Amino acid sequence: MAAALATTLFAAAGCSDDGDDTSAGSGSQALEKITYLTSFGNFGRDSYAYVAKEKGYFRDAGFDVEIKPGSGSGENIKQIVAGQAQFTPIDLTGGLLAVGGEGKVTGFTAVAAIQQRTMAAIMTLDGYGISSPKDLEGKTLADLPGSVVRNLFPTYAKAANVDPAKVKFVNGAPTTLFGTLAQHKVDGIGQFVVGKPTIEGIAKGKTAVLLPYSDYLQDLYGNALITNSTYAKENPEKVKKFTAALLKGLQDSITSPDEAGTVLKKNVPTADPKSAAAELTLMAPFVRSEASGVPVGALDSQRVARSIAILQGSGQIQAGLTPEQVINFDLVPNA
Repeated sequence: MAAALATTLFAAAGCSDDGDDTSAGSGSQALEKITYLTSFGNFGRDSYAYVAKEKGYFRDAGFDVEIKPGSGSGENIKQIVAGQAQFTPIDLTGGLLAVGGEGKVTGFTAVAAIQQRTMAAIMTLDGYGISSPKDLEGKTLADLPGSVVRNLFPTYAKAANVDPAKVKFVNGAPTTLFGTLAQHKVDGIGQFVVGKPTIEGIAKGKTAVLLPYSDYLQDLYGNALITNSTYAKENPEKVKKFTAALLKGLQDSITSPDEAGTVLKKNVPTADPKSAAAELTLMAPFVRSEASGVPVGALDSQRVARSIAILQGSGQIQAGLTPEQVINFDLVPNA
């Protein structure tokens, strides 16, 4: 039923926010209108999509793209499966948990990596009494339901020797998490490591303290680009073209973060271009693999299998999940 609904909605989904992108460069072929969701709000870490659009990479690939702010892995997956959006980055571990967990979500597939290592972390501020994972016990953390930081916390806690039963989570929203932390309404929040410049700009005079999950969970990827499974099966060349255009914007953004921050500000007036550039600078080593010869966007099935084993070992997903159930390796760049 979900696949059928998604197929129906794909024909109608998406509308342009740029009238100049309604026809191809030659004027001979109309562009396909699609909706792209950012991973989480409109922070600097997601500005590469705006760069890809601003520089005409999407248009050249045959797409008229409307970019909307996403709400985290769980909600973004729902919109992809329902056909309300066609592409979005989610945390790949969140995708593994969705497919291999109790819900057994289907209807989406990953087609490229955005970050080669997870950026998930617990963020707090100096003076809040948290400097190591063990300090989380007895504390209250905020995050949105379904976020990968929150869903992955039991696995992180086990690896870091933390009792997850002694850590309280309360619900938060993308637009309020930073303010909630800055006002010390909670002791910490779920966040990506690249959020450091943003929180320090909000909580004037305070220094961010980060507990990166990658300190203990080194095999996990960060965000991965996903699309609807039916769309990928029926339009493999379109998926490859969109992916290439987005990754070109990603490479430009981490190479020229100041320019990307300016582009984000142009498209999102409330954005801070300096914070955006700082986020992209911090994100660059997560996008570029430390292993030589691994291209931006690549996904390795053996590494994904090790990630699955980690999640199975902590009891978060059931036995039997394979990388191919979550990733279409035929569509992954340089697969």
